[in-house]
Amino acid sequence: MFTLSDMWTFFLAFFLTLPLVTLVHEAGHVLAARAFGAKIKFTLGAGKTLFKIGPLEVKRLYFMDGWCQYESLKYDKLWVHIFIYISGSLSNLAVILVINFLIYQGTLPVHIFFYQFVYFSVYFIFFSLFPFKTGEGQPSDGLAIYEVIKYGKKADPID
Repeated sequence: MFTLSDMWTFFLAFFLTLPLVTLVHEAGHVLAARAFGAKIKFTLGAGKTLFKIGPLEVKRLYFMDGWCQYESLKYDKLWVHIFIYISGSLSNLAVILVINFLIYQGTLPVHIFFYQFVYFSVYFIFFSLFPFKTGEGQPSDGLAIYEVIKYGKKADPID
């Protein structure tokens, strides 16, 4: 049962764990795009900008969303676009496997933080690969992959 004593855990999950999972996901896209020479821009959150560091922009509602845009690939092939789109989920999966391995080895303790991190990572993998358009009309990673395979459609340019 969820009680008032669970509020601290809830706030940590919502304001720390979920944004970290988002950062891992977006970092996967960024690293893959950079590996193929792309110019990137990525954002954590929604609303007004809190700060910018290089290509990273953090918004006031940093816990709400995340996205990555890229353009100008040096190696511009369809499979590269697919790899970039799936890299967010692959990075979430890699971190899940590392956390579980380290817990199994006794290096990390069994702790609610790691449980929540893995839980949110699985959530991210599922919903990012589910093909749909967001309320702003942006494709999920799954829809972007589908559009690349079916129509040869590539990334939108950076604004």
